[in-house]
Amino acid sequence: MIIDTISNHSKYACIHPLFAKAFEYIAATDLANTATGTYEVAEGVKAIISEARGKTLEAALSTFECHNQFIDIQYLINGVEKMGWKPRGSCSLPKADYDDDKDVLFFSDLPDMYFTLNAEQFAVFFPEDVHAPMIGEGSIKKLIMKIKV
Repeated sequence: MIIDTISNHSKYACIHPLFAKAFEYIAATDLANTATGTYEVAEGVKAIISEARGKTLEAALSTFECHNQFIDIQYLINGVEKMGWKPRGSCSLPKADYDDDKDVLFFSDLPDMYFTLNAEQFAVFFPEDVHAPMIGEGSIKKLIMKIKV
């Protein structure tokens, strides 16, 4: 997992060959005025813009998730978002089998830690990172870049 501000994005382009495309999209797009939806950015990179009310801790933990096929770069556009995190190797309570079509595996485990994102901050979740996003109050607008592993 990585947590940082968008001003430092260039430090992470070397981690994955598609990270540069994802961060270029973030820099070139007026995200505050972009409609919610899914956008194809490049082969292996898609952008999902969502806006919703923050969830209670209990609601967010019901979707404590990780992915096998994609890395998430979750960038906060507006609002304040709290997230939970735990290493996948420490999770032992899967709710069901991995869903290959939706690329998601849910756990009943509890996060080891919580952190807060403010506007223009992002978190990167690798397949090894189980995360519970969208904890908060009020409206949260965010961008989720899906990067093919």
